[in-house]
Amino acid sequence: MNSIKLQAVLAALPDPASGRPLGAAVKAAEVVGDVARVSITLGYPTGGYEPTLREALEGALASTGWRGTLSLTLASQIEAQAVQGDLKPLPHIRNILAVASGKGGVGKSTTAANLAVALAVQGARVGLLDADIYGPSQPLMMGLAGQRPETSDGKKLEPLRAHGVAVMSIGFLIDESQPMVWRGPMVTQALVQLLGETRWGELDYLIVDMPPGTGDTQLTLAQRVPVSGAVIVTTPQDIALADARKGLMMFRKVSVPVLGIIENMAMHVCSQCGHEERIIGAGGGDRMALEYQVPLLGSLPLDVHIREQTDSGTPTVMADPAGRLAGAYRYIARRTAARLASGVANQACPTFTASDD
Repeated sequence: MNSIKLQAVLAALPDPASGRPLGAAVKAAEVVGDVARVSITLGYPTGGYEPTLREALEGALASTGWRGTLSLTLASQIEAQAVQGDLKPLPHIRNILAVASGKGGVGKSTTAANLAVALAVQGARVGLLDADIYGPSQPLMMGLAGQRPETSDGKKLEPLRAHGVAVMSIGFLIDESQPMVWRGPMVTQALVQLLGETRWGELDYLIVDMPPGTGDTQLTLAQRVPVSGAVIVTTPQDIALADARKGLMMFRKVSVPVLGIIENMAMHVCSQCGHEERIIGAGGGDRMALEYQVPLLGSLPLDVHIREQTDSGTPTVMADPAGRLAGAYRYIARRTAARLASGVANQACPTFTASDD
């Protein structure tokens, strides 16, 4: 095999994370004796990804009859992606990703927290904005309950940090025992201020834990905040899917690309024997993904450990990094980031089976 053929073979190989050909991500490919020296730069965080990509590359080379070895240099270069309408990306924040649901109670905030941490452990600079004014939960889930942000200049707040993620929430600024009795415009203004008046620093991704539903607040946020992409969290039951469809269509109406669907509580895992059973429906996420031509980014179980870990302030990705659940979150986070970087957010994408890295 010569270097030209090596380049062609690898450029045509689908990236396991996105399903799209590697193409221009293959920066260099040359054959030196019995060694294929390859340099690849991907548009999403690559921490922990090399074994998966190496296996795919070696398989592609073996199919051509190559019997030599592979020397792989893997790098990441995360770029700002397009946002909706005439909005401009915020300074120092490359991409804003909205995590949304059509209704409450589907595990959206838990998913947002774990996605943020998963992206951070894979090498990205990540922020997490808790946009649920009426029910902020990220202070508890990220282990920051009771803490208050500081300001060095009296103008901008310093985000709190936990698990490698910069975090801001209205929950840091109010008495957690008092209800937020605010009308829609006040809520929207508070969120815009939290976003714009926080000193986030340089971020590759800002994860926004959206309020549930598709009302005035959600619509205004989708129109005023420059969002690179959104993911929809749902459960398999029909009523949740019906509301999730509304959330998906809301983003499409305001030209925010929907990166995919995350099916939460897809099956129940018995804490005693490990038996898995689909108690609230089956296949709903797959059907919705097929109907709207977006990928099912992954499925997560209804597992007591996820609840216990987030309640204790340590999301699953950090609480049990070697576990199957943490692997599933890392897989979904990588697929989400790869989907965004691929630039095909409004096209169909193959569905893959989740694995533990």
